[in-house]
Amino acid sequence: MLKLPSRLRLDNVPDEWQRLEGALRAELAQVGNAAGRVISLDASGLKDFDSAALSLLLSALRLCGQDGWQLTLHQAPRELRELARVYALEHLFWADAPAPAQPA
Repeated sequence: MLKLPSRLRLDNVPDEWQRLEGALRAELAQVGNAAGRVISLDASGLKDFDSAALSLLLSALRLCGQDGWQLTLHQAPRELRELARVYALEHLFWADAPAPAQPA
């Protein structure tokens, strides 16, 4: 399981994305033929973040999805989930989240 850093803010997300992208690509190559096709991110250490964290997570989701892989978050802070809900992205990272309402 890959781990997110303790801090994901606008000023450090580009560097953290480079690190995570490399780790994701290595993980995808290493377990490429495994059943399940799920990559897990441990967010338990994430303590200091802003909306840039969602940008990083969306990039990770996109990278994994290109080859049919799923990305799952584990032990994410409730504030991260709330931030994702505010941006109507919660359903992308948490299976138990309701899909956003469609405009009438």
